[in-house]
Amino acid sequence: MSDAQPGPPPAVQARRRVRTGALVALVCLAALTAILLPMRDHVSLAGVILLYLVVVVVTAIVGGLAVSLAAAVAANLLINFFFVPPYHTFRVASGDNVITLVVSVAVAITVSVAMDLAARQRAEAARTGVEAALLARISAEPVAAGSTDSLLTRVRQTLRMDAAALVETDPAGIDHVVAQSGRGLTGEPVLTVPAGPGLKLVVEGPEIFAPDPRFLVRIAAASARVLQAERLAEEAAQARELAAIDRLRSALLAAVGHDLRTPLAGIKAGVSSLRDPELRLGPGEQAELLETIEESADRMADLVENLLAMSRLQAGALSVDARPTAVDEVVASAMLHQPEPQAAVTVDVSDDLPLAYADPGLLERVVANLVVNAVHHSPPGTPILVTASAGERTLDLRVIDHGPGIPEADRDRLSAPFQRLDDRTTTGGLGLGLAIARGFTEAMGGTLSFSDTPGGGLTVTVGLPLARTPGADDGIVP
Repeated sequence: MSDAQPGPPPAVQARRRVRTGALVALVCLAALTAILLPMRDHVSLAGVILLYLVVVVVTAIVGGLAVSLAAAVAANLLINFFFVPPYHTFRVASGDNVITLVVSVAVAITVSVAMDLAARQRAEAARTGVEAALLARISAEPVAAGSTDSLLTRVRQTLRMDAAALVETDPAGIDHVVAQSGRGLTGEPVLTVPAGPGLKLVVEGPEIFAPDPRFLVRIAAASARVLQAERLAEEAAQARELAAIDRLRSALLAAVGHDLRTPLAGIKAGVSSLRDPELRLGPGEQAELLETIEESADRMADLVENLLAMSRLQAGALSVDARPTAVDEVVASAMLHQPEPQAAVTVDVSDDLPLAYADPGLLERVVANLVVNAVHHSPPGTPILVTASAGERTLDLRVIDHGPGIPEADRDRLSAPFQRLDDRTTTGGLGLGLAIARGFTEAMGGTLSFSDTPGGGLTVTVGLPLARTPGADDGIVP
């Protein structure tokens, strides 16, 4: 349900009502006089007075007490001048006519006062209804982030104020605005209502006509409750965030403990074998042990590098140096550092593609991680293709494998940190490769998406913005 638009301030409404009532009185009295004047000899004075009294009542309804009193005086002057003998003078010859005119003035004034009182009662009832609706809505709405600001906005609109704020006084006696709606406070409040210990509701704007102290106290108390509930909700959210960090830290420690143990054991076993004087190893066996040590060390280095990269992403400390980048050179560099260059990876990235706007170091890491992931999840000997094509605004880099693929329902969590889905092998790493690839890609302003490979498998597409050369229409100007 949308909020009703606030009307103009009361002072503006009052001025508008007076102007409208004066216009109605002026037009109606002139028209009535013009109509009755030709019939003056055929209409009784009592009938004339009643017709003018109708105009006074209408003026009281439209314009209020002051305008209706003025209309009553003007009506009696017109009656006296045009319809009471002698005509066209303000002198009254008959005593009966004097009594009639005096009574008509008294009736007009009484009617005007009664109509004004009724109008005030209607306005008071309407204001009470608005206040009750506001309090009911405050009580019914759930507290969430921004609830205090929303409440103050409703208070400001209901009271037709320019600013409403909750001001908290600290132990040193200094006031702090903790929530606010409208313009900034100027230090000239119209109302200041205590809302709780060290807390007060302050509103600034036009003077309030007949403010209801009980309503203001209830509003102030409700504002304090909402503020307190919002603060408790923030504390709960922070507690949940800390709990999530603790879970992530626990998962990290568990993963590190598991995934570093295997290469460490390989290095330890290889070195121990090489240093054992009782073992007589041939050149081929020594080379095999050294190769095992090197692979284990490389694997540990990759794990540590992924952990550091994820730490930078989690801390928001990733530094991006985006610039026009030749994607074919980045892909070639990434392939040189692959742990298994002999894998069936085919690179089909043309050197005449337009430049992408990317960080070469981060992009190389993205490509390396995606290729390693594709190699790991593809059966031995299955071809893997790295290709790229340029669109109107982006350059799409694809890593295509023909492995088992990933169900569409699991793709949203595929790039979550430490997510290995159903992979229970001991060589699958920490599950950080795709998370880092997505984080790096999005940090460069790109996108990373998953789709099915025709014939089976998974295609990972990295969309990068094109680097526009000066004078071109699309892309990013370096």
